[in-house]
Amino acid sequence: MRHLVLDELSSGLVERLDAPSAAYLNSSGLAKASPMGMGLYRIEPVGKVGSVRTPTVQLDVRPKDRLGLSRLLFLLSYAGEQGFRPETVAADEDRELWSALAESLAQLAERALGRGVLQGYLTVDESLRTVKGRIRISDQISRRPGMLVPLEVSYDEFTEDIAENRILRAALERMAQVPGVRPEVLGRLRLLKGKLDGVTRLRSGAPLPPWKATRMNLRYHAVLRLAELILRNASAETGEGRQQTASFVVDMAQVFEDFVGTALRGAMSAYPGELRLRFNALLSEAVRDSDRLSVRPDAVHMLGGRPVVAYNAKYRAASDGGASLTADHYQMLAHCTALAVPTAWLVYAGKGETKLRRILNTDIDIVEFPLDLSQPPSDILAAIRDLAHQSWGEVLRTATPARGT
Repeated sequence: MRHLVLDELSSGLVERLDAPSAAYLNSSGLAKASPMGMGLYRIEPVGKVGSVRTPTVQLDVRPKDRLGLSRLLFLLSYAGEQGFRPETVAADEDRELWSALAESLAQLAERALGRGVLQGYLTVDESLRTVKGRIRISDQISRRPGMLVPLEVSYDEFTEDIAENRILRAALERMAQVPGVRPEVLGRLRLLKGKLDGVTRLRSGAPLPPWKATRMNLRYHAVLRLAELILRNASAETGEGRQQTASFVVDMAQVFEDFVGTALRGAMSAYPGELRLRFNALLSEAVRDSDRLSVRPDAVHMLGGRPVVAYNAKYRAASDGGASLTADHYQMLAHCTALAVPTAWLVYAGKGETKLRRILNTDIDIVEFPLDLSQPPSDILAAIRDLAHQSWGEVLRTATPARGT
């Protein structure tokens, strides 16, 4: 199997591909493979990162600044408010994604199932000839009017067939379908899945059943968080001739926006007011609603029912393409105007220093705040707390003259 690597900001490369691999690559959404003749294809990134594996080739599209797997999983899971800890990933930054995911899932599942399969209470609805649990009166009347039996009842059953085990089984099955997983790891995945054979199998495409982190399922927390990431972002299937393919594809722009919003909301909770994500505001007046212009900052902090500061998260700042940040500043200026706030913070993924830009002929400041994703997770979260501290200090500074007048 050939291993190809692209940077998400690169212009692409030219490689020889077989037609099925090119078709699967295009359908995955990770990259675009355009035929050039003689079996050659131009492979270009399309704004996503991840990995696609076919029987003949593996293509990795890596995040800018070449973030490692543990950092990528940290951002993904924190954006989902799952509190995933990157040290639970059994991989160093140089190992390829599929091997690391398979090994990590096997290790975490072995720890979770080491003391046996978790059991819990599951609410069951059944039609019985005897009373068990409680009678569902409305269902009894609508389904069996005038009949005493069978009875429509609901009862709680202590069983292994609970949401936690269904999610874990589905992740083990999916990872076991990925081509090229080492035989030793594949055997472990299948052995673990065998312990869950009595658990209902999730239908392909069905939403994941909800579960709640409690003291009772504590030993499952880490593996369930990784399992959900795999199920939401990875696919594995058997095609014609039982040829296995797999893909793990994520939109880093969306992941970055979700991560910054979630982490900033937690950091701003230490200050008065409330942070709202994806806040809608009108930019123009119009007779008809359809003619009105609106803006939608990624986050707005509210105090006393009114906006006081706005934030936007930009994974790919305009400077990534060699241009200035002007387009991003235009957008932030519109946000400040619509919300009547004096300061907006542009949080972008990258290295650098915080810069404050005063917009001419206005009282509006736009602050560029870099967030270095190559740092350890603790440092990334510390930077978000610093963002919260600085932006709140700016709120107090701009509010002081108003209180004195």
